[in-house]
Amino acid sequence: MSYKTIKLEVSEAIATLTFNRPEVLNALNPEMIQEFHHAMGDVQEMTEVKVLILTGAGKAFVAGADIRVLQGFDPLEAKQFAQVGQSALFALEAMDIPVIACVNGFALGGGCEIAMACDFVCASETAQLGQPEINLGVIPGFGGTQRLVRLVGKARAKELCMTGRIITAQEAFAMGLVTRVFPAETLMDETLKIAKTIAEKGRVALRAVKHVIDNGFDVDLKTGCALEADAFSICFASPDQKEGTTAFLEKRPPKFTGKLA
Repeated sequence: MSYKTIKLEVSEAIATLTFNRPEVLNALNPEMIQEFHHAMGDVQEMTEVKVLILTGAGKAFVAGADIRVLQGFDPLEAKQFAQVGQSALFALEAMDIPVIACVNGFALGGGCEIAMACDFVCASETAQLGQPEINLGVIPGFGGTQRLVRLVGKARAKELCMTGRIITAQEAFAMGLVTRVFPAETLMDETLKIAKTIAEKGRVALRAVKHVIDNGFDVDLKTGCALEADAFSICFASPDQKEGTTAFLEKRPPKFTGKLA
C-alpha cells in the first residue's frame, strides 16, 4: 500500500515507520491514524522484520492531534475519534515484534500516547513530551491517562495531565517514561544499534519476553511466574534455543535463524 501521511521502510530485518506531515509537526488527523493502523498490519505480514522503529519527519515525533480537526467535533464524533485512536494503539501494543519509539522532537498528546504504547522509548536530548490536552479543555483520549499512570505512577500522571506541563527528555528519563536519551545528531544511529542488537536474537525468545512482561504486568506474582514458566518451556521448541546453548558451549557467537520452529 502507498501512504500519504507516513513512510514505511525496511532494511536488515528492521522496519522504520516515519510520521510524515512535517509541515504541521506530524499532527494526527484521521487519515494518518488510519494509515498508521494499516501499516502495522503490513509490518506484521513481513516475516523478515524483527523490530519496528517509529519516528517523525522534521522537528517532531508527533506533536498531538490536529487541532483543526478537533475543533469541529461534536461529542459523538469525539468519542469515535478516541476509539479509533485507541484501537490503533492497542494494535501497536499487540504487535509480536519489539517496537521502539525514536522520539526526535515533540511527543505531545497523541504523540506521547503513541510513544507509551511502544515497548520502550529512545529520545533525543532536545525532545519534549507531555499530555497538554487540559489546555484545550479536554483530556487525553488515546489511552494517555491509563498508560501514563502505569509508567510513572498515579501522582505524577495526575500532575502531568492536570497541569499540561511539557517535560524534557531528561525529566522523562528520570521518571521512567523514556528509556534512553541520546544527542539529537546521533539519536537514529543509536536507536538503530539497539534495534540491530535485538534483531540478532531468536524470534521465539523475543516474542516470549514481550508476551510474558505485557501479560504478567497486571496479574499477581504467582500467575505471572506461571506465564513465564510456560513461555520458557516453549522456547525449547525453537531451533534458536538449540543454537544458543550449543554456541555458548562452543564459545562462539550464536547464529540465530529467527525461525519459529
